[in-house]
Amino acid sequence: MKQNRRDFIRNTVITAGALSALPSSLSFPKTLNESVMKFRFYPYTLDLRHVFTVATNSRTTTPVVLTEIEYNGITGYGEASMPPYLGESHQTVTEFLSKVNLEQFKNPFEMETILAYVDSLALKNTAAKASVDIALHDLVGKLLNQPWYNIWGLDKNKAPYTSFTIGIDKPDVVRQKVKEAEEYKVLKVKLGRDTDKEMIETIRSITDKPLTADANQGWKDKQQAHDMLHYLHENGVVMLEQPMAKEDMEAHAWLKENTPLPIIADEACQRLSDIPKIAHAYSGINIKLMKSTGMREAYKMIVLARAMGLKVMLGCMTETSCAISAASHLSPLVDWADLDGALLISNDVFDGTTVVDGKVTLQDRPGIGVVKSKK
Repeated sequence: MKQNRRDFIRNTVITAGALSALPSSLSFPKTLNESVMKFRFYPYTLDLRHVFTVATNSRTTTPVVLTEIEYNGITGYGEASMPPYLGESHQTVTEFLSKVNLEQFKNPFEMETILAYVDSLALKNTAAKASVDIALHDLVGKLLNQPWYNIWGLDKNKAPYTSFTIGIDKPDVVRQKVKEAEEYKVLKVKLGRDTDKEMIETIRSITDKPLTADANQGWKDKQQAHDMLHYLHENGVVMLEQPMAKEDMEAHAWLKENTPLPIIADEACQRLSDIPKIAHAYSGINIKLMKSTGMREAYKMIVLARAMGLKVMLGCMTETSCAISAASHLSPLVDWADLDGALLISNDVFDGTTVVDGKVTLQDRPGIGVVKSKK
């Protein structure tokens, strides 16, 4: 029977939900003792290697909250990262996580039920919710003794190259950052201020590598955005994230039709329900675990975006290797990856996904593939 578009999308997302819980080809461990999930969390602050400047702010640190779920002596690790625009903080995340009662669930494999419960505890709080989601995925993968790319049936060798982010700065600092990023095949440049062309010209004075760009809603006029998009195209930029205010759908739809670069929704696309609302105005979406509430919904977002003909980018905040590793298990499914968040910090506490010659390289360890660092 031929399906109409609406039924196809609905059925595809339902299928993604089932896969994000557990595929039928894998069996449960035969011995699950009667136990409870013990949930712990604690705040931490990431120190950035350089001042990180985007169109709207500068910072030298990022607050995170690290989480753990222990079950039958096995521990899953998670993380909430809170850059300023998410509106979350150590206080809001710890207040939310204090409400989470995982001891009521006896079976950690009931992931859909558990994570739906977590999502229902409050509106927003997406990074806090992601920290539970990631820890639960890590735990379940360890119980199955499989990495998540295997559980999802993905080929880890199809993981893409990751871009390395060059924040807005003075030309001498930009040149230094570009030299430090010699290993990376693609660079991402932050734009959105009156120094945009200077940023591009400075980078181009050193390298002809492909560039991606992110204006972080910094451009205020659609004609300015139009002209800049053509300029970027002429200078080897391959796509642009969020040129104008996320609320201005009309301007983005116009830019999509009248400029040569794919335009990717970042701030305009947070969760699964946003995709049908913005699809007409963008060429693709940027999925981040801290926006999507974690791996469960991020997988569903990829499936829905593909069903609607959109490109997919997988991004991150400044994060430890915990959250970066979690996202990396989805990377074989996407067009672009920007998973450099752990490379921008100086005090990572995990060892996980690495970057080898610019390519996202997943570990064979079970779960999300992280261990506590010995540093």
